[in-house]
Amino acid sequence: MRQPPVNRIARDAIKAWKISAAIAEGVLWFITIALFVLAFMFEFSYWYGAAAVLISGISTFFFVFLLPKLRWRRWRYELFEQEIYIQHGILIVSRTLVPMIRVQHVDTKQGPILKKYKLASVEISTAATTHEIPALLEEDASELRDRISALARVDEDDV
Repeated sequence: MRQPPVNRIARDAIKAWKISAAIAEGVLWFITIALFVLAFMFEFSYWYGAAAVLISGISTFFFVFLLPKLRWRRWRYELFEQEIYIQHGILIVSRTLVPMIRVQHVDTKQGPILKKYKLASVEISTAATTHEIPALLEEDASELRDRISALARVDEDDV
């Protein structure tokens, strides 16, 4: 079996993922509070509200505090002349090889949360799908994008 890739994504990815998860969990907590208020107004059993609070609490712990660290530990990538090797996943580890000859274009993207931590993601597009290497430092993402583009161009010239 092939050795795992050696390059990791930026450690600040954990912070960015925590913020993204906290925003999503904020929506869940809003719904939970609304359920609690409705239960009070219409004199339903408080068990519904208590169950919603318990579920929201467990969900917040899992998605905001536990999952980002686990995701960061598993995310790895490596660039070779003929292929890009990407590994990610927590319970089910996915190892993907993207042949350079199949690369159509490479993009970097950066939302407001990634921009706050000076991170960017690299998207590698093939005819079949798009692969993403998330949360690299801006400079590393630009360098990786340019290097993949150059290697993909070389492969096209060889064909």
